[in-house]
Amino acid sequence: MTQATNLLFDNVVKLIEQAKKHVNQTIDLTMCVTYYEIGRMIVEEEQQGKARAKYGISLLKELSTYLTERFGNGYSVRNLQNARIFFLIYLPVVNNCAEKNTTLENIKDINNNEVEIWQTLSAKFKLHGIKRYDLKSIKPFSKERIIDANNSYINGIEKQQTVISKLENIGNARKNALFSSIYYPFKVSWSHYLILMRIKNEQERSFYEIETARENWSVRQLQRQYNSSLYERLALSRDKDEVMQLATHGQEIQKPTDMLKSPYVLDFLGLCDSATYRESELENAIISKLQSFLLELGKGFLFEARQKRFTFDEDHFYVDLVFYNRLLQCYVLIDIKTDKLKHQDLGQMQMYVNYYDSYMKTDFEKPTIGILLCKEKNESIVRLTLPKDANIYATEYMLYLPNKDLLQQKLSQWIKEYNDEKNSMATISLPLKRKKSEISDTDEKKSEISATDVFFRPVSLDDSSPKKAPKP
Repeated sequence: MTQATNLLFDNVVKLIEQAKKHVNQTIDLTMCVTYYEIGRMIVEEEQQGKARAKYGISLLKELSTYLTERFGNGYSVRNLQNARIFFLIYLPVVNNCAEKNTTLENIKDINNNEVEIWQTLSAKFKLHGIKRYDLKSIKPFSKERIIDANNSYINGIEKQQTVISKLENIGNARKNALFSSIYYPFKVSWSHYLILMRIKNEQERSFYEIETARENWSVRQLQRQYNSSLYERLALSRDKDEVMQLATHGQEIQKPTDMLKSPYVLDFLGLCDSATYRESELENAIISKLQSFLLELGKGFLFEARQKRFTFDEDHFYVDLVFYNRLLQCYVLIDIKTDKLKHQDLGQMQMYVNYYDSYMKTDFEKPTIGILLCKEKNESIVRLTLPKDANIYATEYMLYLPNKDLLQQKLSQWIKEYNDEKNSMATISLPLKRKKSEISDTDEKKSEISATDVFFRPVSLDDSSPKKAPKP
């Protein structure tokens, strides 16, 4: 085939792949919106004076039977309960998405008549006689009715029509708008949301949703990452200022510390934690499960070699595992230690990193990173052995899933300390000012001196006569 033919074939393949991806995303969005709206309708029905628990259960049973007869499987009582929970959890997210995409457009329906559409969910609810909910007023099988944002009660006698039926009355243009991602910020499939809904922490749930969409995790991979406490392990390996960004931006790899986890979980190797094994056995187990190990390492990792040999001054040295990170554009060397970390291990890794920077790294690549994967690390040894600018990191590994509750407690305590520090810094103020009439011109100049000028003023050693400190 000619080059032009190859180019044509490649472009056709890309087009088909993009089309399939678009179809899958459209199906996922439509299914999530459908369940969200089903949940909304169920909550509406529960809040219209029929708040007995028996009524709510019988309602779901009757609805499940009716939908199953009409459409087949997929509408069990449990699935309808999940739809209800889905609506209650993601109602604030949908409202926020709608408020961020507020625009007013004129579009034409199928009869070529101009139709005004408020491209926000809240405005669309008003257009169709549906109030915006106050989430705090919605309780399972409660006697309370839904109240809108203005705290005015909705008349229970009013029979609200569904969004879909109202859209049908004004043309297909609005029907298509119902399933728009402008209104509904759903990024993954319904099966993924069944897992995400179980996560109580809002920031943690947001992190896993972002990462699932960005990394295209399967349901099984999402479940494994959650069970291994990925969010907590990434958070505990970061500065406190960067922890809060995980919920809004996910894991972004911009510097070496962004890819670190504390600890790495190697439960997929199937090794018993109580057994004694050699470093070569752990390395062999990792190679046999390389795909799972790459997923645990994180984003951008490419495997290059194991037991990579290099020779220096006629001596042979071997690096356990050599990877390349395409996001950071640098080599990543990993040495495995099945015992407690020693200062000799750090010195050896320092030599490996220096060799790669001197003889393997090209000009456009970033400095090599060294990671010591150890059974037990000693922070004091690391601080004393390595200089502050060393691109070498020691982190522990575990052969079993960590205690999620323990990690969450540790992270909560860490965030509390961070918030306390911010609050204490905010309360620090300069001394109280005197009245304007009491301040002379000289005092005004002195009052411009900041706290840093007072406490960090350089001392001159040339002048033997002592100088008076400025008045506060």
